[in-house]
Amino acid sequence: MRALRLTAWGEPPAPVDVDRPVPHRAQVLVRVEATGLCHSDLHVIDATPGALPYRLPFTLGHEVAGRVAALGPDADGVEVGEPVVLYGPWGCGSCGRCAAGWDNYCDRRDTLPWHGAGLGRDGGMAAYVLVPSARHLVPADGLAAGQAAPLSDAGLTSYHAVAGLRHAIGEGATAVVVGIGGLGHLAVQILRATTACRVLAVDVRDDALALADRSGADFGTLLRADTARVLRARGGGAGADAVLDFVGTAETLDLAVAVLRPGGELAVVGSGGGRLTVAKPGVLPPGFRLSLPFWGPRHQLAEVVALARSGALHVETERFPMSAAAEAIDRLRRGRVRGRAVLVPD
Repeated sequence: MRALRLTAWGEPPAPVDVDRPVPHRAQVLVRVEATGLCHSDLHVIDATPGALPYRLPFTLGHEVAGRVAALGPDADGVEVGEPVVLYGPWGCGSCGRCAAGWDNYCDRRDTLPWHGAGLGRDGGMAAYVLVPSARHLVPADGLAAGQAAPLSDAGLTSYHAVAGLRHAIGEGATAVVVGIGGLGHLAVQILRATTACRVLAVDVRDDALALADRSGADFGTLLRADTARVLRARGGGAGADAVLDFVGTAETLDLAVAVLRPGGELAVVGSGGGRLTVAKPGVLPPGFRLSLPFWGPRHQLAEVVALARSGALHVETERFPMSAAAEAIDRLRRGRVRGRAVLVPD
């Protein structure tokens, strides 16, 4: 079968012929129907030697949906032909957090040579993907694969970030979503579906603000010198109760600090290289709390799938055949993808 594999750090992934995997023990073989492409893939492709613990080569793709194709002799919990979405973060499988379904915060994460499917282990940019256990699969019946695949990261990470702030964004509160891309447009919808807060959106692109509007944002604005003032005014003057930054650059973090009210909540999801410095009083909002949500637990992926199945969550996608992965990667680099890029088998 053909697989898009990372064979050298800093080099484009290469289409390679590899053997179709055979499941052993509790493993499950999934026939891939759709794979999401996100900025995390770019970070992996662009990594310098030694920056990540992964061992080359491996197949990319951590947002995966498909159907169960074969079971190892000890596998249970799923059936051949069942539509599934992969829970992407794979931990050690034996620590307390993994046992509870929180592989994203595995206690042994720093000692593993992988972080999940397509992240040091073979992922879903191939015809088939081998999953270590059925516990990494969530039923996705009733959803098209192209909708289900992005839920495993873009949907789950956004949902996990919002869930951590829900105590602060009740009725009458204001939440600001910075960066309306693959994750941000889903965060807007999740806020709409699970909270009663006012949702404000920020981006540098007009088409992204149009996407925010379609996703249910109450207001959207371009990132400019006066954006903090505009957002504060829209939020009633005191500032935002919560900011979700899906970009994470110096500019967006400065905006978050400027718009956040005292005692507010800041969730930084984007990895744009920005920094927050703890310095003299007055630089950061007093009493604010910072979180760095990473992916999410398995039970929250099931909740995200249920939201999508109910119609409350819809991923805006651009589809590419797997053979056009290079084009999709290039467009993602240039900020030319609307919503989520999804690769489908040729």
